[in-house]
Amino acid sequence: MDLLNYAFMQRALLAAVLVGITAPAIGIYLVQRRQALMGDGIGHVAMTGVGLGFLLSWSPVWMAAAVSVLGAVLMELIRWYGRTRGDIALAMLFYGGMAGGVMFINLAPTGSNANLTSYLFGSLTTVSDADVTAICVLAAFVVLVTLGLRRQLFAVSQDEEFARVTGLPVRALNLLTAVTAAVTVTVAMRVVGLLLVSALMVVPVAAAQQLSRSFAATFAISVAIGVGVTLGGTVTSYYQDVPPGATIVLLTIAVFIALTALATPLARRRARAGAGAESPGDPAEYRIPATRGAAEEGGI
Repeated sequence: MDLLNYAFMQRALLAAVLVGITAPAIGIYLVQRRQALMGDGIGHVAMTGVGLGFLLSWSPVWMAAAVSVLGAVLMELIRWYGRTRGDIALAMLFYGGMAGGVMFINLAPTGSNANLTSYLFGSLTTVSDADVTAICVLAAFVVLVTLGLRRQLFAVSQDEEFARVTGLPVRALNLLTAVTAAVTVTVAMRVVGLLLVSALMVVPVAAAQQLSRSFAATFAISVAIGVGVTLGGTVTSYYQDVPPGATIVLLTIAVFIALTALATPLARRRARAGAGAESPGDPAEYRIPATRGAAEEGGI
């Protein structure tokens, strides 16, 4: 493949693989927590970090990571203590982050709207060696957290009260999930873009759930889908000269639609087979219902 002869495409493909792994890896916990749009909110806040990076002549990636982490912590604090005015506070945080990014990058001597656009929607040609180094370090953190603490994070995502009773540090794990989501947004912004990264965190997980209800299988399938669509979108972007972020997201949605169309008749067939396998002489009161513990253990 001639695209491998170019250094910028080598960097872009490496970044795409890391994004394809990390986004669904944390996204599965956000979907379980019903916080599918959290990545979108963090992306808005990260824009301020990008603008500050240009204004202060620091790395926009590292500055975006710092600001995103701070924003994610604030989001969790608002969720805990915000009560009735929490939605207003979150809206102010999101829109303030977007406005701050636009303002700072226009005040920067080397900044321009073109620079901001590459971070909003992704850009293959602007992924530098420094960006790849930062992405590798941040992606390693995400993988360590999402795999190393998968049982604890799964328990908290399923039922916070039950997890608290078992002795898990629920608030600390919630904060860690938010921080990991913020780091993932930073990892993905150079390939997918800040405004589209949330789709890559959520849609592969939703697509994987069409094929499996097991947590481990859903995790593996969603990561496989993530890597496939990011690589496919990056290669398509190179050959067809189309935006990488939009291409990746559209491919992800296409995979979701295809798997949904495939899974629906299979699910109906399994349901009919299961109904036919039940013995009419087996009364319902003698069948053992699934318990919470069994369901959770089987999911992991």
